[in-house]
Amino acid sequence: MPCHCRAANQAVYCRSRVTDEGRAESHAYCFGRCRIEALSSAVITTMAGSNRTEHIRLTSHPNPAGKERFPIIWGAATAAGRGPLIATVSRPSDRNVIGSHGGSYALYRALAVSSGVLDPDRRPDLTNTYPAADIGPFPQWTDPRVIVSLDPWGHVVAQAFAAELAAGIDIRPTIAVTNARLDLPEIQAALLSGRLKRDDRVVHERGAVTVAKIAIDPVWYLPGIAERFGATENGLRRALFEQTGGMFPELVTRPDLQVFLPPIGGTTIYLFGDIEKLSNPRTPIACRVHDECSGSDVFGSDICTCRPYLVHGIEECVRMAQAGGLGIIVYYRKEGRALGEVTKFLVYNARKRQEGGDMAATYFERTECVAGIQDARFQQLMPDALHWLGVGRIDRLISMSDLKYDALIGQGIEIVERVSLPDHLVPSDAQVEIAAKKAAGYYTSEPAQLDGFTGKVGRTLDK
Repeated sequence: MPCHCRAANQAVYCRSRVTDEGRAESHAYCFGRCRIEALSSAVITTMAGSNRTEHIRLTSHPNPAGKERFPIIWGAATAAGRGPLIATVSRPSDRNVIGSHGGSYALYRALAVSSGVLDPDRRPDLTNTYPAADIGPFPQWTDPRVIVSLDPWGHVVAQAFAAELAAGIDIRPTIAVTNARLDLPEIQAALLSGRLKRDDRVVHERGAVTVAKIAIDPVWYLPGIAERFGATENGLRRALFEQTGGMFPELVTRPDLQVFLPPIGGTTIYLFGDIEKLSNPRTPIACRVHDECSGSDVFGSDICTCRPYLVHGIEECVRMAQAGGLGIIVYYRKEGRALGEVTKFLVYNARKRQEGGDMAATYFERTECVAGIQDARFQQLMPDALHWLGVGRIDRLISMSDLKYDALIGQGIEIVERVSLPDHLVPSDAQVEIAAKKAAGYYTSEPAQLDGFTGKVGRTLDK
């Protein structure tokens, strides 16, 4: 049987059908009001003032009225001109984006609702949550092709859309800005050794470092994301829909919705120095763009160089801030090269157990054998956080990665100097990684030493 669409002219592209046994089968690409409920995204809504969890409101088809109540104009010069991003699940008629606020934490929110400890209609009280420092606006915010993976106005929701919030519209920040101090043993050691000096402005007693911290939830402008990756928007939407097991039908049923809040981890920025200097294009900047590695960053695993390079970047940022410039650490949640920690640990086992032992010559190959790809971080989106900060030049880029370097200069950010990881900071079991990366063309201030490139370097698994 064909798809049961009420309006045949709305069934633009539908491969849905019902088998002879009465079972619904589909990969839904239907823009009509298809009655196969398995294809529709659903949210629990309030009926007659009560939380009737048995009522399901479908959101996977356009509003019959046709006109969006809150249109989004990506790249507009003001927050009001761009319009609010509304991902409410309590008033589907207000929704103008795909997905839900909170990234991967949206699933935990669903658990809280299902267990009865959270009211699904509750909205955050944003009193006194405004940013601890002013950021922007910068010219990069008004080019719809420059920032495509975050909401430039995400930190000023409470101020920019105060009237809408007062009217009961569920609008939520996607960026938060606060102040803090970092307390790292490596910075304490740098202070004791004299590499850093206490100035009671950036570095305080016992090595505590003053920073501004910025948390960013991902917000994807789908036309811009597709262009950044050289894909068609339809192809991107279809891949996102299929590769998430159909989690977001609106990707293929709502071409009118161009903004997607993906259920993935976000980004954290740490700013060292006077944040007001961001507006001065002559301010010297040191920057490390770092991809998450909890095993090393948090627990100190010595199989990779992640924490040593992160801390080295922090020290360089502190030094730049003390010299009157700014230091920027951008920390991306892309664990295991965005392949995940399970995949990463499987690769560790494969490297250690392979014939001949853990070798630099097969470092990247072992990842590809397990994951089918060497790296899924796709640095094309990485410069967006720096565009949001208005950065047009980095004086000292603390990174050896050509992928990151190429992405930055490809997005128009000038790099004056690249800073490699000093050899004395490379852990013993990470010699395999560093040799493999140098052999693969990663930047190094000195010629790569490849004498032992094909030899066994790393420890065995039982060691």
